[in-house]
Amino acid sequence: MESPKKNILVAPLNWGLGHATRCIPIIRELEKNGFHPILASDGIALKMLQKEFPHLLTLELPSYHIEYAKKGEDFKWKLIKNSSKIIKAIFSEKKIVKQWVVDFKLQGIISDNRWGVYSNKIPTVFITHQLNVLSGKTTWISSKLHQHFIKKYTECWVPDFKEDWSQDLDGKLNLTGKLGHLKKTDLKLNYIGPLSRFVKKEVSIKYDLMVILSGPEPQRTLLEQKLKTEVRLFKGNVVFIKGVLEEKQKTEQIENCCYYNFMTSTQLEQTFNESAIVLCRSGYTTVMDLVKLNKKAFFIPTPGQFEQEYLAKRYKRDGLVPFAKQDDFRIENLFEVPLYKGLPQSKNEIDWEQLFLLFKSE
Repeated sequence: MESPKKNILVAPLNWGLGHATRCIPIIRELEKNGFHPILASDGIALKMLQKEFPHLLTLELPSYHIEYAKKGEDFKWKLIKNSSKIIKAIFSEKKIVKQWVVDFKLQGIISDNRWGVYSNKIPTVFITHQLNVLSGKTTWISSKLHQHFIKKYTECWVPDFKEDWSQDLDGKLNLTGKLGHLKKTDLKLNYIGPLSRFVKKEVSIKYDLMVILSGPEPQRTLLEQKLKTEVRLFKGNVVFIKGVLEEKQKTEQIENCCYYNFMTSTQLEQTFNESAIVLCRSGYTTVMDLVKLNKKAFFIPTPGQFEQEYLAKRYKRDGLVPFAKQDDFRIENLFEVPLYKGLPQSKNEIDWEQLFLLFKSE
């Protein structure tokens, strides 16, 4: 008689769509390897998972109330101001997950940056590319706090390579720099390689430019408004994905630009492959997708988000991807893209069977 599938809770943070989208390949592979994923989040991250996996059980967790300020320099202080709400949500989700372990007979937990999704009764994994959390003058404190939470998990999966940049670009590259690498640590780290839901395909180029937006409000809307004006001046075919998750998909053709409110993973994969260059945020999930698809890009980091600003500066310094601040961007900046090498393609294959051994112990 076949033994029942083990229930594994997968819970990404609702901070834009990046945490949820990078969990998609994990969820797919859990199913392929005979596990039964149960999905949990809140807001647009939860809605996205429901659209991607309508056949799986989804559960709602308390919101961390992460909000962006209209001015980038105010973002850190807004986070500090809302810290009591975040702490309350963490304690609340800890109680909820404790009950879920019993109710759903959970036999494993994968938390993508949700500090309260944890149990000391079963194997637990924390996913992050930020072992150091950059926050300006408070980086030391925010990093130590983050590492304190990570320490209680059975393992921490870092979606990057452990090695430094490889000069011969053989696929072994360190994408996160000081974000995902510590000089000394006793954390149980497992560098699993970049995570992407996409596959590179050899197809004809349909779009000269792909614009894809993401991230929390109001910065997503502010960038959308700016880029709608700028793409009118672009000579060539443009596809513009707003990153607004609504009930129904909407498309609109205005002159040379085709607008979508959102795309499914299948549509996005096809569109990425059909696009010559990509204009986007420098969020790490997007970086991993570009590495997998070997696409050239131009970055506009989210104002006030230290992590995105650090990555954008690092890739420009290494001659890989140009960037501009949101207020400074002009469509002419895209002429810089051919002058940069682009992020080299990674052919890394994750050993999922080995990774999931953690959940197979009786």
